[in-house]
Amino acid sequence: MYRDRTIAVVIPAYNEELLISDTLSSVPAFVDKIYAIDDASRDRTQEIVEEKARQDPRIVPIRHERNLGVGAAIVSGYKRALSDTMNITVVMAGDNQMDPELMPLFLNPIIDNKADYTKGNRLLSPEYRKGMSSWRFFGNTVLTFMTKFSSGYWKLMDPQNGYTAISRRTLERLNLDSVYTRYGYCNDLLVKLNVFGFRVMDVEMPARYGRETSKI
Repeated sequence: MYRDRTIAVVIPAYNEELLISDTLSSVPAFVDKIYAIDDASRDRTQEIVEEKARQDPRIVPIRHERNLGVGAAIVSGYKRALSDTMNITVVMAGDNQMDPELMPLFLNPIIDNKADYTKGNRLLSPEYRKGMSSWRFFGNTVLTFMTKFSSGYWKLMDPQNGYTAISRRTLERLNLDSVYTRYGYCNDLLVKLNVFGFRVMDVEMPARYGRETSKI
């Protein structure tokens, strides 16, 4: 638990045999459940997840029999978190790109009742954008404007950032079956959150890129 709240982490993965083990091992000790969703990988991802689950009882392997998309994988994790009555659910990528030490920055605003949904933002400072290529920055800037316009969250930036946290109350209100199943899920989710008037907050974080290869 973290500050008397049960915490779940959803980790979608597709062909992440090189990085999924490091990602699972990095999840903080205060996390109660780790839902590792293998979206029909064609490599050893599922095998590695199951091996890690034997070592760490917090890990819950979930496998899609066919590739449904990262959005669908996250929804599978969200539904399991609701079933297990987790208070807050965090999403982290399976490619070890998201720093687990930053997790309290995502959790605290929700626990302190300042936000219902928190998300990472790598665009606010030049220092935090150091690891981001110029093409990624340009594309993200365009998508930021489009998402601001469509969602109504005019103060938000970096809508493609997948490092997020959401309260149980918020998850319960959303129609998860209507969430976009592919990479646009994060933009679609922001639109849905604004329909209900949920409070969304950016969390400043540095871009972190390592050995992973973008699938976007």
